[in-house]
Amino acid sequence: MGLVIAVANQKGGVGKTTTAINLAASFAAAEVRSLLVDCDPQANSTGGLGFPRDPDRISTYHLLMAEASASDAVIRTELEGLSLIPSHKNLIGANIELVNTENREFRLRNALQSVREQFDFIILDCPPALDLLTLNALVAADSVLVPMQAEYFALEGVSELLDTIERLRQSFNPGLDIEGVVLTMYDDRTNLAQQVTQELRRHFGDKLLETIIPRNIRLAEAPSYGKPALLYDVRSRGAESYIRLAKEIMHRRMHPAAAEPGAHSEPLNTADGDQEQDSSGGNELKRVNES
Repeated sequence: MGLVIAVANQKGGVGKTTTAINLAASFAAAEVRSLLVDCDPQANSTGGLGFPRDPDRISTYHLLMAEASASDAVIRTELEGLSLIPSHKNLIGANIELVNTENREFRLRNALQSVREQFDFIILDCPPALDLLTLNALVAADSVLVPMQAEYFALEGVSELLDTIERLRQSFNPGLDIEGVVLTMYDDRTNLAQQVTQELRRHFGDKLLETIIPRNIRLAEAPSYGKPALLYDVRSRGAESYIRLAKEIMHRRMHPAAAEPGAHSEPLNTADGDQEQDSSGGNELKRVNES
């Protein structure tokens, strides 16, 4: 049965959708069956994989309203092994329509049961709010991956999210785990980023993933072409970082005892641009498949 990971943080602009798209794509590139579920009414994951917003297409909204099955909503993407359940802006209406519905928190969880056997990883891209849509995603998930920037304001948001997760464990999903915290849009040239990283390491221990996602032009450009970064430019620092993140998560899942600080650390030398490419970058995808 596939592992369901919700990519969540109520703070906007921390790279949730970028992480969801590129992590799901990196799993698929490693020949692991992957499904990306767009749970955000903004439908940025849907657009980021090259699918225009279409109100007539079966979407996450229809799953939550029990108007269609998950298997009917799954569409294949350009990348072999990666599938998508799209979203649309009408999903915002579910927050209101489900208010008085019985078992409203379990709608997504129940809908995904029919496809869990078909995938190894199911990635849920959550909206930047702790609303009923995010609640459904967290109840459906086995674990939560928290993207965050190395800024002090981000620490407060993560604390609130962790409180929410703890309440969810008590009420709806006792098995919900923290997959990890991943630093995104990282600029290692600043003292602030390094100080916040140290603070996070003290607080989260090995739950702070060793892979760090740098600021990267190619990551920002890829969605406008409807592609994950590894299809847009596999040599880019951003694409390579998400490939390493997928490998780290898979390694931790296969070898829980190996999830120790320093086991997967990679030095960052460049904070922006793609001048950081080297001759080995183009072979990263090949190395994933061979691992």
